[in-house]
Amino acid sequence: GTLPVLFLVVAIVSGAGAAAGQEAVAVMAPLAPKSLLLDAARAGGRIVAVGERGHILLSSDSGGSWRQVAAPTQATLTAVHFFDDRLGWAVGHDAVILRSGDGGESWERVNFDPETGTPLFDVYFTDVDHGFAIGAYGLFLESADGGRSWQARAIGDSDAHLHHVARSPDGRLYIVGEWGRLLRSDDGGARWTELASPYGGSLFGSFVLGAGQELLLYGLRGHAFRSEDRGRSWHGVATGTDVMLTDACRIADVRIIVSGLGGVLLSSGDGGRTFTVHAQPDRRGISAVVAAPDGGVVLVGEFGVRKLPAGALAE
Repeated sequence: GTLPVLFLVVAIVSGAGAAAGQEAVAVMAPLAPKSLLLDAARAGGRIVAVGERGHILLSSDSGGSWRQVAAPTQATLTAVHFFDDRLGWAVGHDAVILRSGDGGESWERVNFDPETGTPLFDVYFTDVDHGFAIGAYGLFLESADGGRSWQARAIGDSDAHLHHVARSPDGRLYIVGEWGRLLRSDDGGARWTELASPYGGSLFGSFVLGAGQELLLYGLRGHAFRSEDRGRSWHGVATGTDVMLTDACRIADVRIIVSGLGGVLLSSGDGGRTFTVHAQPDRRGISAVVAAPDGGVVLVGEFGVRKLPAGALAE
């Protein structure tokens, strides 16, 4: 569950935005690019980052410069997802869900539950209409109208936090969470099957490799696991670190980068079978990593946003 690490404590502990009130809007802050940020996503050639106090930042130059846009919430935003270059969603504390139809320039609030205060941790859409938002204590919300309205569903009988949704090229969906929770859907999210997990601690993400058979899991204490049969069996991956692993993306089409508390892991182009550790100088926590349009990498975390240019992670 909750961890004594700044950016994950902010992401997991509920109620941070409740006192802000129903009509609160994010404060425009000159130092927002240096504030705590928890996720980032590509919207075409643009990068959108989200974080504490409802901060939403946009970059149109591969992470070189950033500008804050208005948001209809002061709740901490924990995740952002864009279906294409226009349509996207952000989620966070108080079960807040924001929707954008213009590449992140403007946002409307489409869900909000300050009384319960339950945080959402991820959001994913399989097409322009159908999507899911997941969060603490097994919270699972579903939309069939492009994220304009949301309904709660139960998927299984566990109240473990649900942390991350991933989709493979063959259409299968995966959810990971605390206590090693691992779920797969083969029918677009209508039914979910609990898979035997290779790890009993928190998993923070999964990353689909190749055409969909292969899958990488990562989580607490540097633990990572690889499956070559859609999650039916697993073997451990030596990461060379014992720090929490938080996110992953593909760079240069073949190499995999995984973010962690003090730096990043980089695969050698072998499909995530081996990794080398690249420590960051200040050792501050990285919460998400996204490939930039120019071939570089954008990191977000305790430090705000940081750009690693193409070639900075040469082997």
